[in-house]
Amino acid sequence: MRKPQIVDRSLDQHFMREALALAAEGAALGEVPVGAVLVHDGVIVGRGFNCPISTHDPSAHAEMVAIRAAAQALQNYRLPGSTLYVTLEPCSMCSGLIVHSRIQRVVYGATEPKAGVAVSQGNFFSQGFLNHRVLIEGGVLGEECGAVLSAFFKARRESR
Repeated sequence: MRKPQIVDRSLDQHFMREALALAAEGAALGEVPVGAVLVHDGVIVGRGFNCPISTHDPSAHAEMVAIRAAAQALQNYRLPGSTLYVTLEPCSMCSGLIVHSRIQRVVYGATEPKAGVAVSQGNFFSQGFLNHRVLIEGGVLGEECGAVLSAFFKARRESR
């Protein structure tokens, strides 16, 4: 039987604001404004924002960039006990990486009705075939995260 995991939610909004700041950096470069930070022992060890356009890398989602940076910083491809904060519900690619990285918890802001797999298009993290369980919490600063994305896409439509 597994021990219940104790979760400290007291800094969730703080770390989500850090992710929102990264999303703004991405937006300034013309990227879809999604930001992510990976926290281990209360310290941000990985930061990222969406950058597939500028890096010519379709895998350069905010989560992917933050997880890669954290793995390098910690010199470990496994990140147990860590929490990933991301402004948008993860897609299937990022969700697979989250499981393989052994991240303990994912906290996301806005849901992604088209491609999110935490809750919107399926419950990926609760699939029985997975060998690692990830705690998922959505809606942290969800309205703010969603508003950033909506404003970005509205401006993009208006500029065409």
